[in-house]
Amino acid sequence: MNVILLGAPGAGKGTQATKLVEKYNVPHVSTGDIFRTNIKGQTPIGVVAKSYIDKGQLVPDEVTVEIVKNRLNEEDCQQKGYLLDGFPRNVFQAEELDKFSNVEKVVNVSVDLSKLLKRITGRRVCSKCGESYHVDFLNGKTDCARCGGELIQRADDNEATVEKRLAVYTEQTKPLIEYYEKAGKLVTVDGDKSIDAVFAEICEKLG
Repeated sequence: MNVILLGAPGAGKGTQATKLVEKYNVPHVSTGDIFRTNIKGQTPIGVVAKSYIDKGQLVPDEVTVEIVKNRLNEEDCQQKGYLLDGFPRNVFQAEELDKFSNVEKVVNVSVDLSKLLKRITGRRVCSKCGESYHVDFLNGKTDCARCGGELIQRADDNEATVEKRLAVYTEQTKPLIEYYEKAGKLVTVDGDKSIDAVFAEICEKLG
């Protein structure tokens, strides 16, 4: 099963990815994780990526594509397939991906962008285990129900940064929806439902 998970920041991709990986027993391939692994291991491509990140620049598409290609060539992805999260980010990356892997389905988790701003700025994460919460449901609590850790707001979850991230998504990533729609691979689910309802809809559409 070769599946891409698409959706704007805060649409709930990470939560759904965790549940899908568990159900279908496929590797969760997150570009953020791959970058961190390569940078930590000081691989040649990781060193190149770090040189851009250290300058506060975006890693060029070619470098990102190469890192993903290397990951998809590993044994677990070759045997079981993958769930791609955070890649491709634009049409160029999608075209490059098509050259070395056959994407079967693209799941677009759709949420109104104005709702996402409220959703992300109200998000709080546990400083210890990473569990995610929202202020609307915390009733003033400041500690994690799972491990007791302190709940914090991520530095990039402020309004100005979120607006910028959503603008980048609209400009670069939204055209991917059209790209995969034309290819007949796109399925869209309503990301405004409950976590379990969204998950059920994804599983139904994956078949």
